[in-house]
Amino acid sequence: MRTWFITGANSGFGAAFTQAALAAGDTVIAAVRRPETMQAIAEANPARVTVLPLDLGDPTAREHAIGQALAGHGHIDVLVNNAGFGYVGAIEETPEADLRDVMEVMFFAPLHLTRLALPHMRARRTGTIIQLTSMGGLLAFPGVGAYCAAKGALEQASEALAGEVAPLGIRVLIVEPGAYRTGFAGPGLSTSRQIPDYAATVDPVRQTLADSHGTQPGDPAEAATAVLAALELPDPPLRLPLGEDAVQAIQDKLAAVADDLARTHHLRR
Repeated sequence: MRTWFITGANSGFGAAFTQAALAAGDTVIAAVRRPETMQAIAEANPARVTVLPLDLGDPTAREHAIGQALAGHGHIDVLVNNAGFGYVGAIEETPEADLRDVMEVMFFAPLHLTRLALPHMRARRTGTIIQLTSMGGLLAFPGVGAYCAAKGALEQASEALAGEVAPLGIRVLIVEPGAYRTGFAGPGLSTSRQIPDYAATVDPVRQTLADSHGTQPGDPAEAATAVLAALELPDPPLRLPLGEDAVQAIQDKLAAVADDLARTHHLRR
């Protein structure tokens, strides 16, 4: 029986991971900003769900949450850095405060929680760290520069981390979803102020995301099933793209990089 520490466990992928872990007979520590949203599932699983308050933007709260989890359960077998939010805006449109908030929640916070959990995983020579990034961790397009910057930074740090901790019995899995029916594009989607010159490139992205809310092709429950299946593989991958749109977008990005390499071959010395 594994003990999972899941951020943002009350909705979207976090809720799906919680349900999948419970269905597998595991225990879940649900770290959420609003603990009351977990009341029903905690009452239905009193021995296997622990709810902890966590504001990801607060480093002290992050330390307190991991400390409480370890004090109550003794160990964390699977750390899932899932919580985040959508942000749309051209780079010039994005205020400094918004950019720093995006990076704090979706880069600095996951890495901080990872560093807090690692000493205990190292001591036990076992553990799994799951980083929920996005297909935007490997590619970007107009309007999502800040979001993709945070996810891309987490991807690169996690790739390095995987090589560092593999000899210690610790695994890292980077999950790269495409469009799934989560709250990403819903009322919680943050947007920047609008500069008219970027209307042609960024406004369609804003509109497309808003229109897609609730109708995305991906089912979070299926994503959670795929992640649990990946953990059981004898040689699990570092990256797990989820959704045909993610796979296609990543393949297109790799092809574009290969094309750049080919077209600039004569410039290399």
